[in-house]
Amino acid sequence: MAYDVIIVGSGAGGSAAAYELSCSGKHVLLLEQGTALPKDGSTLDVEKVSRRHLFIDDDPWADRDGNTIVPQERSNLGGKTKWYGAALLRFSPQEFAADASHQYLAWPIGYGDLEPYYEQAEQLLSVRTFPIEADFQRIVSGLRKRDPGWRKQALPVGLAPDILNYPEEAKHFDAFASPRGLKSDAETCFLNRVKNMPNLHIMTGKKVISLNAANGDNTMLDGVECEDGSRYQADQVLLAAGALHSPRILQRFMEINGLADKLPCYKHIGRNYKFHILTAMLMLTWRPQRDLLRKTTLLTHEQLPHSSVQPLGWLDGALLAPELPNLAPRWLANMIGRRVYGFFLQTEDGSHPDNRVTASSASGLPQLNYDPSRIPSAHLEHRRFVRLLQRQLLGLGYIGLVKAIPITGTAHACGTLVAGHDPATSVVNAQGRVHGMQNLYVVDGSVLPRSSKVNPALTIYAWGLRVASLLANQGETHESQATKSDPLRA
Repeated sequence: MAYDVIIVGSGAGGSAAAYELSCSGKHVLLLEQGTALPKDGSTLDVEKVSRRHLFIDDDPWADRDGNTIVPQERSNLGGKTKWYGAALLRFSPQEFAADASHQYLAWPIGYGDLEPYYEQAEQLLSVRTFPIEADFQRIVSGLRKRDPGWRKQALPVGLAPDILNYPEEAKHFDAFASPRGLKSDAETCFLNRVKNMPNLHIMTGKKVISLNAANGDNTMLDGVECEDGSRYQADQVLLAAGALHSPRILQRFMEINGLADKLPCYKHIGRNYKFHILTAMLMLTWRPQRDLLRKTTLLTHEQLPHSSVQPLGWLDGALLAPELPNLAPRWLANMIGRRVYGFFLQTEDGSHPDNRVTASSASGLPQLNYDPSRIPSAHLEHRRFVRLLQRQLLGLGYIGLVKAIPITGTAHACGTLVAGHDPATSVVNAQGRVHGMQNLYVVDGSVLPRSSKVNPALTIYAWGLRVASLLANQGETHESQATKSDPLRA
């Protein structure tokens, strides 16, 4: 069977595009490498998720020095959004512009081009805010009293309004998957709305290994091939396999089909990799901490404009144990866990062409080549940000562990098929189409020229909706198409 559209990957961008295109009447095939997650509660089990890493891919990669690493990638229906993605913030208008001093690239579109899709995504994801809780309010008040440069804002999240009625879910929504569907994710909020439509076919356990060129024209695709040998045909193909995998698929296609020397965008495939500069703080105080959700408020500082801090989720002895000496008894871990408040600090990293993903290295493994010295301005700001918060928390009676997130922490991976107007400096255009290709589009985080100082999930959803809408609407306005197509509004 031939489809109108094949989408490779079911994360934020892939599921958003599948929703929009299915609602428009297109015949869509969504191919996902993994399978649906179990609903038996195992995705909330600290032992299985945090210690045994049962739900993380075990594919080996090489780092820039040739050492073997295992990025924390997820192959399951809904992608990483099942595990992360609860914090759903828009990028600010100025974060669509270039800033050479920080190595920030310009988007080929402005904030206004994405705004209606931000609105649509927020509605579909049921984005809301929760009141700040007592312990974090005490911390925020203390910080702002010491330093008026701190700014706070309610943190938009995709959580069910009654999640507090399910304490185990409320404690474990951050880096865990909700079996009850209490966290907004790509499967729950997009695919479940359209999965029963006759024009959408979702296939799991289907790893796409190659794009297939049409006869006589290598710039036109006629479909894809999967690892099991199956082939599927479509008029258009949308890559949504993620910033580590989509560039490898595209790189191999261009090399096999003789396009590496013909298309200027080839030399930029896999380059400009970003994953935010990230630090976790686990800060201990004498007072037991009772906040449940914790992730309710975002903090920024006026002197460090490209950085933000938000609380980590609930911490207890089981979650804290991996950070303590192996011989520490459980009672001690529990006692410490009740007195720890966690923080997640992130700074927007700049783009450098040598920070990149390549399909294979000297060892034969795919390579993730990242060197922080290539983006010094961002790393300098992050160090200043970490020291500032650590010092001021110490003044409030909090002391503890500061841990940089390593290169294997790929939750925010983006930038490897960067969008732009010029094929000589970018890979996809403002409509998401790969430069020089007639019917190949990209709808995942690899297109992001900038990563912002906040979590990128909402922007990836919005980009996926926009690209799909442009493909589907054919002269209709976005507003009229969205109104007529949502099956829940019909």
